[in-house]
Amino acid sequence: MRALYTLLLLVFSVQFSVAQTAGTPVAPKQWHSYWIAAQGDNGTSYGVFYFRKNIELAAKPGSFVVHVSADNRYKLYVNGKLVSLGPARGDTYYWNYETVDLAPYLSAGKNTVAALVWNEANYSPAAQISVRTGFILQGNSPTEEILNTNDTWKGIRDIGHQPVPGYFFAASKGEMVDMNKAVKGDWTAPAFVDAAWPSTSKLADGRAKGTAWGIEWALVPSSLPARDMVYQRLVKVRHAVSVNAPTAFPAEKAPVTIPANTFATLILDQTFLTNAYVTLNFSGGKDAGISLGYAESLYKKGSNGVIKGNRNDVEGKEFVARVDSLTADGSAEQSFTTLNFRTYRYIRLIVRTKDEPLVIDDLYGTFTGYPFKRTAVLNTDNTELTKMLDIGWLTARLNAWETYTDCPYYEQLQYIGDTRIQAMVSYYNTSDDRLARNALNQMDHSRLPEGITASCYPSRGTQVISPFSLWYIGMLHDYWMYRGDNDFIRNKLLGERGVLDFFSKYQQADGSLKDTPYWAFVDWAGNMAGGINGKDGSAAIYDLQLLLAYQWAADMEAKIGLADYTKLYKQKATQLKVTIQRKYWVAAKNLYADNIGKRAYSQHANSLAILTGMVSGTTMQAVANGLLKDTSLTQCSVYFKYYLNQALVKAGLGNDYMNWLGIYRENMAMGLTTWAEYSDVNTSRSDCHAWGASPNIEFFRTVLGIDSYAPGFSKVKIEPHLGMLTDISGEIPHPNGKVAAGYKLEKGKWTINISLPKATTGMFVWKAKQYPLKAGNNSFVI
Repeated sequence: MRALYTLLLLVFSVQFSVAQTAGTPVAPKQWHSYWIAAQGDNGTSYGVFYFRKNIELAAKPGSFVVHVSADNRYKLYVNGKLVSLGPARGDTYYWNYETVDLAPYLSAGKNTVAALVWNEANYSPAAQISVRTGFILQGNSPTEEILNTNDTWKGIRDIGHQPVPGYFFAASKGEMVDMNKAVKGDWTAPAFVDAAWPSTSKLADGRAKGTAWGIEWALVPSSLPARDMVYQRLVKVRHAVSVNAPTAFPAEKAPVTIPANTFATLILDQTFLTNAYVTLNFSGGKDAGISLGYAESLYKKGSNGVIKGNRNDVEGKEFVARVDSLTADGSAEQSFTTLNFRTYRYIRLIVRTKDEPLVIDDLYGTFTGYPFKRTAVLNTDNTELTKMLDIGWLTARLNAWETYTDCPYYEQLQYIGDTRIQAMVSYYNTSDDRLARNALNQMDHSRLPEGITASCYPSRGTQVISPFSLWYIGMLHDYWMYRGDNDFIRNKLLGERGVLDFFSKYQQADGSLKDTPYWAFVDWAGNMAGGINGKDGSAAIYDLQLLLAYQWAADMEAKIGLADYTKLYKQKATQLKVTIQRKYWVAAKNLYADNIGKRAYSQHANSLAILTGMVSGTTMQAVANGLLKDTSLTQCSVYFKYYLNQALVKAGLGNDYMNWLGIYRENMAMGLTTWAEYSDVNTSRSDCHAWGASPNIEFFRTVLGIDSYAPGFSKVKIEPHLGMLTDISGEIPHPNGKVAAGYKLEKGKWTINISLPKATTGMFVWKAKQYPLKAGNNSFVI
């Protein structure tokens, strides 16, 4: 495992230069460019399009800023070099454009700016909202407006591209490319001859949001930085049929020859899961068929794509995967790069040649992801902790792109339940909260007229998981506590009130929810996926989630909102507490039942009972004891353990935290390099779900004990739970700098060093005794 992460550092070390920037000048309020399309394109069918414009420059400019967007997506090139990808996903009311400085790629004389634009239409990812195929580029000033999209641009459809639907994916589908029909040559280079290309057609004027009464794309500047683009080699061949690959391949560029009239198969192992644009360069092989398959893991033969087993194993396994399919045209230096990134640990390359041999010149990936920089540090000689942190961080990275995602392979949707935990991972591990702010904005944009949010957004369909709207209020409270920015959160309180108003319509006279509409998903455990209601239409878990939301809302309203809402939400919370205690508490079991039938019990409801303050003192300890020892309770999945473990810590059991990590040890023993979606690791659909990455929070919040104690992290509470650890230290990012804590036991005495950033105070708690903390260094010997 240590070698694996050393390898990760190596492959992530070479960065592609991408000119896309955030924080650069916003485009003029009035755009003078057009949305353009290729002539004859109906805009709603699957298509891959190329756009080009040549310009002459007297000298290399010091700056040349443009603003660019497309529907569905684009890749922008200057003189053959990729400089920007986008647009960052949003919706038609907030259609993102990227700001790019082209100057580093321009030169005196002839220059070519080119864009690859594609629309996957009915094959597009579920997260992709669309009007129709289109492309727009606007210069930042009159000088740069020479590049404005209009009829001086040329455009053409590549008829060699078609979709490969494959089996169910909410994410992007595969591609089918016939090189015999595809556009030949490097169409992004100045030397390319485009004399036969027609001029483009105008679709609509470019319009910034708020500047027109009717608008197809309401353009707004993207708040996100360019995604990482990192050259990444595959590591080794795991299986080969009818082909002899050079020893160096695929870790190094080494040609592989497939003889004529041969059916050859290679299974290649990245050795860890990744998201990457895959590039295959090949020569010859007229009319040969090529298949590229991508898999997180292989399946046990005969299991119908259900049982995965150890992810390191290849023998006795079968390859079930999404694919790209190519047909060779026989020429030299053919090249294919996926339009969208692919998620894989394993790549299966199949080649069926006809009368000519085919040479695989090269095969590699370009890793992509949100450019998070990991600034949290944990110093310990406990290698298990560091492995878990590394795996959790890779999981979080693969689920962070232009939004957070539930999983990179299957769906790529930004679900609130997942995103709340992912945002907390970001707060504890990085100083970059832009993706979290983006998520909060997009969840706010998703609200239905009745006030509730969509469960996931952006999405071209509307799915509502009603309890997720309550977690959205938790997300707002998290951001407010760990990052601050009162104005940003204050502007979201209208949405918080809308959500709570929606739920109030389904509260009975006693405050308990009844028959809440839409999907009442809680967790993939027992009947927590939506069948927990009792005969009266209510359930403890929903009432407890609503209670939590009232508590969070009252807290925010009291300090940055309206006093009347504070009073209202406190009253509702008080009523709900009384009702929950009356309806669900079973004194004989020291537990809360799931519903009024009092026959079913869960870790879920009882965890939230502790977190909402329903119980305290010895009663809380009794509930916590039941959570740990009563195996008849519906058990939390890896996702909901985020709440279970917080509850156990609140009940005073935090020193046992390392004993609660069995699911992660099982993941590692099964060869995963990211955390699986389900607690049944053997059959988990997705191998990469960041809703399970809570150790990347709790090793700092629970073990080191670092937590926010006031909005904006302006006060810090440090209460460690070290268990058997005797020498550990670390630090996390903070809005004012960083917080560091270290603990070392020597000769029966603890030496404790804590450092707080400027303008920050706090409290240190050790065995129930409190010590004040000041900004700067604080030392104790206890």
